Amino acid sequence: MNRFSRFLLPAVVSSVFLLSGYAQAMGGSSDEPTPPTCPKGQIYDQKTKTCMVDKGGMIGDEARTDYAYALAKAGRYQEALEMLNTLQDPNTAEALNYRGYATRKLGRTDEGISYYLKSVVLDPKYPKVREYLGEAYMIKNRPDLAREQLATIKTLCGTGCEEYRDLAAAIDGHPES
Repeated sequence: MNRFSRFLLPAVVSSVFLLSGYAQAMGGSSDEPTPPTCPKGQIYDQKTKTCMVDKGGMIGDEARTDYAYALAKAGRYQEALEMLNTLQDPNTAEALNYRGYATRKLGRTDEGISYYLKSVVLDPKYPKVREYLGEAYMIKNRPDLAREQLATIKTLCGTGCEEYRDLAAAIDGHPES
């Protein structure tokens, strides 16, 4: 191995690890990255990239919705619901979907389904809500309804998108979460 190769190989390997770590931190998909979670009582400010106490509603609904989802994905379901309760407009497809996700994860599957269905009415072409609705149907032992959601997801983003893969895995008995 020549001197150039001796230095190039470690640099390439380090770059691959750094990039793969970055991809995982970004959620491993082409979707917007999920913000990091903060200590209870704080919210992540996307502008300053820090956790802060939200004084006077300085953080907008979109950031609050994204943060509620980050809390839910971190298993902090009740805090996610509390964050969603602070929205000026809680009736968006995303907010209702994430409310459904958090309530389903708290064991209130029927309530979660009701939020998912409201989200679908607002945005029938939103694959993430279709995935979560299908997963809820699997909990309710309704694979027929879950497969309907899977078929809809296929028309929206194909079989290669994360939502299709995750719901297909849940139907096959291998759910992600």
